[in-house]
Order: sequence, then C-alpha cells, then structure tokens
Amino acid sequence: MAHLELVNLTKRFGEVTAVNGLSLEIADREFLVLLGPSGAGKTTTLRCVAGLEKPDAGQIKFDGQPMSGIAPAERDVAFVFQTYALYPRKTVFQNIAFPLEARKLPKSEIEQRVRQVATLLHIEHLLERRPAQLSGGEQQRVALGRAMVRQPRAFLMDEPLTNLDFKLRVEMRTELNHLHHELNTTLFYVTNDQVEAMSMADRVAVLNKGCLQQVGTPREVYDHPTNRFVAGFIGHPRMNFLEGRLATDGAAQLRSPKEAWAFPVPDRLRDAIRKAGREQVSLGVRPEDLSLASQERPDSLAGEVFVVEPLGDRNIVDVRLGEEIVKVKTPPTVLLQAGQPVWLTPNPDRLHLFDRETEQRLG
Repeated sequence: MAHLELVNLTKRFGEVTAVNGLSLEIADREFLVLLGPSGAGKTTTLRCVAGLEKPDAGQIKFDGQPMSGIAPAERDVAFVFQTYALYPRKTVFQNIAFPLEARKLPKSEIEQRVRQVATLLHIEHLLERRPAQLSGGEQQRVALGRAMVRQPRAFLMDEPLTNLDFKLRVEMRTELNHLHHELNTTLFYVTNDQVEAMSMADRVAVLNKGCLQQVGTPREVYDHPTNRFVAGFIGHPRMNFLEGRLATDGAAQLRSPKEAWAFPVPDRLRDAIRKAGREQVSLGVRPEDLSLASQERPDSLAGEVFVVEPLGDRNIVDVRLGEEIVKVKTPPTVLLQAGQPVWLTPNPDRLHLFDRETEQRLG
C-alpha cells in the first residue's frame, strides 16, 4: 500500500496553468476523491501522479520517496481510465492477464490471479468473451480487474463511471466501496459527480481552476464549506444564495437591498459580519434548511410558488422571494400550485455567510 503526497504541484500547458501549487496527502489505504468541474485540473493531477505528465514545479512522493525521474511502470500504480481501453481482439481472460504476462509470471500464477479477481468482480462467467460482447458495466469490471490483478500499491481512477447509465453507476458505486474495503488499498479517484464523491470517499478534495479549495470528510465539506464555490458546487439542488446587508434596528436581520425579505440572523453570524467589517454579504441556505407552510408563522418570509418539480420521493419547490427565486425541498405529500402564497422559515443554525468580495466563509 502507499501514502501519496503532492507538494506544491504545478503543471502548465503553454499559458494555461492546469494545476496551480496543489498540496495534498492521500493516506495509506484511504479512499480520497478529487472533485471539481470539467477543466479544474483533476485528470492532469492524476496523470502527474501516474508519471504520464511531467510537473513544471513541485514534488510527488510515494511513502516519502520523490517520484521525480521514476518511470510510470516503476511507480507500481494501476490507472483506470474513463475509456476502458480494452483490447478488442483479446478475451476477458487475456485482457485481465495482460499485465501479468508482460511481467512474464508463471502461467499457473496468472491463471490463479485472474480467476481470483474475476470471482471478486462477479465476471468469472465472462472470461471467454470479447469486449464487444459485453455491456458497459461488464467492460468496466474487466478494466477494474486488469488493474486489480497487478496488486499495485495504489489505484488511480479517472471518472471510471462516466460512460455508464444511471442504474449501473449506482451499482458500481456500491461495488467500488465494497472493493475498497475488500482490497484495503489506497485509492485516488477523480470525478465531477458530487454524488460519487459524497457516497464513496473517506475524504473529498475540491478543486477549481487548478487550485485546491477544501479538503475534508463529505460531511465536513457539505456542512462547513470554506467558500462560496464549494457551497454551490456540493449539494443538489445547489445552495440558494441571496445578497443582503446587516440591519440591527431591532433584532439582527439580513435584508435584501429593496427590503423584499429579511432573514433573522443569529448572534454568531451577526458577530461574524461585524468582525469582517462588511455591510454587504452573501447569505447561503440549502433547500432542505428552509421549511415551507401555507400559513404565516413567526419569523417566516412571505413568498409565492413559482414552479413545483415533483421527483417522486420529494418535491423541489421554486419560490419567488421578492426578486429572487429560492429552491425548497418538501415531502411529496406537500401539494402546492404555481402562484400560491407560501411562507418560508429558515433554520437559523444552518445559515451560511460569505464575503461578497473574497467569497470566503464568514464565521
């Protein structure tokens, strides 16, 4: 197994800086997910770790050993690509066995390892088929098997579930979680799908424009986002953001510029705004942290239903709040119509504030 360390990793392509001073540690046997939008530098980071790209600055270390000048084959990592890159004329057995044959291992050992991995992945009945005869999920398992059979010190996975349909993606997330526990190995996984990151990772590292934004457990990055980008990128539907100013003529409130709404502000957020010396701030509140009623309640905000999105297990209700539209999650039993007046009540303990200039979290 391996402990991976990236120290001020930088990679440029001409005038474009794909990875900018990235420092990150992946603990031995940890499942770490590098999450970010397309173009964030995730795949470039993974390719640098594998030795397929040469960094312009910084270091990559495996168990404390610098990897500068170490060839990809000598790093002993298995790379699972977004495209499965299977050999079309080889059988499943031959595809999985290929890295072992390249090492010229005894045929008996190759046979044993291939069948052991195939059993673990539930593809032992497919060993004589060719890739064209397999479904997308089966091809994904073969690609994983080819990586696993090497028994590498670490696995690098570059959006391996992207080409699967929704049902298979859900199944493979479960399989990968199970495999991580079975193999007890280091796994560095790249994706732009927050559901994959939140459901599988021990820790999530959020990357944007080549810069690391936050590292933490899925719960930490969801409940305590370090800046507005992380807050908006993680969560579905995304966090609602409202621009307002602190008013203290009476109970502390965050009010819209045109006084269309006023959120009650707990003391901790009032003090954070004052400490930052900002009059104008961004308020963030997740859809599940707003409760909705058809009658006015204390500290509620008057709004109007704009549209209702029924999703079976829940509804997403878009509510017009002054000139803003906010999304609210409700149970499927809550029946509302467009144009209906409603009242919103925020959970004061689940409000987030961000500096409008730096976009960093306040408080």
